[in-house]
Amino acid sequence: MILTLARVGAQFGAGHINNKRAQMNTLWKGNWRVRVRIVSGLVLFTYVLLHFLNIGFGLISLDLAERFQDMREAVHRSFLGSVVLYGAFLLHGGLALWRLARRRTLRMPIWEWVQVALGLTIPFLLITHVAHTRLAHEVFALNDEMGYLVGLIWNTGSAWKQSALLLITWAHGCMGLHFWMRTQGWWERALPAFIAAAVLVPAWALAGFMVQGRVQSAALRDPDVFPALAEYYNWLSAEAFGALRGWAGAAELVFTAVLILVIAAMTARRLLARRGAVRIKYVSGPEISGQPGMTLLEMSRASGVSHLAMCGGRGRCTTCRVIVEEGAEHLPPPSPQEAASLAAVNAPPNARLACQLRPTERAKVLRVFNSDGGRARAHESLGKERNMAILFLDMRGFTARTTGQLPYDVVFLLNRFFDAIVPSIIGAGGTVDKYLGDGLLAVFEQEDEAASARAAMEAAIGISSALVTFNQALRAEKAAPVAIGMGVHLGTLVIGEIGAAQHAPRTIIGDTVNAASRLEGATKELGVELLVSESALRAVGQDVDRLDLEILELRGVSKPVLALPVQIGSDLRDILAQQAVA
Repeated sequence: MILTLARVGAQFGAGHINNKRAQMNTLWKGNWRVRVRIVSGLVLFTYVLLHFLNIGFGLISLDLAERFQDMREAVHRSFLGSVVLYGAFLLHGGLALWRLARRRTLRMPIWEWVQVALGLTIPFLLITHVAHTRLAHEVFALNDEMGYLVGLIWNTGSAWKQSALLLITWAHGCMGLHFWMRTQGWWERALPAFIAAAVLVPAWALAGFMVQGRVQSAALRDPDVFPALAEYYNWLSAEAFGALRGWAGAAELVFTAVLILVIAAMTARRLLARRGAVRIKYVSGPEISGQPGMTLLEMSRASGVSHLAMCGGRGRCTTCRVIVEEGAEHLPPPSPQEAASLAAVNAPPNARLACQLRPTERAKVLRVFNSDGGRARAHESLGKERNMAILFLDMRGFTARTTGQLPYDVVFLLNRFFDAIVPSIIGAGGTVDKYLGDGLLAVFEQEDEAASARAAMEAAIGISSALVTFNQALRAEKAAPVAIGMGVHLGTLVIGEIGAAQHAPRTIIGDTVNAASRLEGATKELGVELLVSESALRAVGQDVDRLDLEILELRGVSKPVLALPVQIGSDLRDILAQQAVA
């Protein structure tokens, strides 16, 4: 038994680590195309950030800005750097266009519309910039340092276009980063700092551009200074400038043709798919139809049905999941990525992700989450049965102890008490279902009955040990120590939402709850700190015939309950270990 409890402790520690890993893994959910877009987007965002910081150094001096530029170009203009940078650009843009071409509807949230529109604008503004910098450098040996470029375009239409490019690119990248990270709990806390940086970086870059633009433009117009600068920059001839404009114009035409092909592909797919519409019925909702090949999320949006999807329908979260109540056998099976996402949230076998599911036959589904983020009542309020362990706890003599005390002092004592003991419940893998004045009910949802019972017993042991430390602090304050009673029981429970719509907490009910409460009450009569039921002991593999169990007639419980009395809760570990050795 000692080895068993040691393994349980190791599992608790491993579970905490695994939870952290699972939270990080949610960032990389999705198929290979989604992951490639994430990685390529991060590469481009890093390049853009360094580029804008570089421009901002013009506020300090041109020399500093150009030295930083030389360091950047040593990396991204190397062979490997060029492959990574331009490969990321082509992959990111190409996969975005591919995803757009596969859409069956243009209905999408406003933020997604904005991000798509910004992304499609970037190439038209970027082509000219690349042509007059990297292409001019490679073909005409132009020394395209910052002083040359800002001086050349200052106070021209190109300056406005490049400023717009800066803002559009930055906004597009920040939106992508936010909608990738927002499923992480810590991101909300970091959001104010991110917003501040998102405002300061483009402001810094534009300020550096303005300062050096004025200075360098004046220098290029000075007839005494221009010849030396022209030689230093290897100033391009009129023919070279004309060639660059021609190449940029041709590239813009190519990208325009690609966009036309994408739109044509979308239109063709919609026309071809109209021949056989698929009908989907929502529980407590409308019946919609869509074309084969559309995802359920696309069907919903095309039909005006609000559907939560925090990651924008990219398969990186599970907020769009549905429960398929009818027709599941006719649906295509989930991909490995979808199955892994659903398994991570312990979804039932008939759960699917609306952004990944492409229905081909009629089906009836329930949205697990409403558009406001609340759980759909129709599914959870039905309840589900589980065999698991629970723990009731009560503070002894609370009324007499607090008689005559100020309400604030009573609240302070209770909060200190719960602060001391609840970590033992959480650490064992349990949750507090409800607080009951001077007591509580804890539930232990684990993968099976044995793990649930072990977790409840480990929590009881931990609570007892924590109480010793808590009472030492009370004695040091000249206050009377606290005594408690605990009952641990395992049986069938019903878990569900109980209460009025929109105000129904998730809780547990059933005979097992009543029996556990009565066990806790019986500890007072027996003068012990803990009673553990026979069913919980059997679940962890204990030979109950070797234990001194009490036969208890509990009020409101139809049959007598056998339970192990434990004088001090923390002694349970030794009692079980001795039985295991015997």
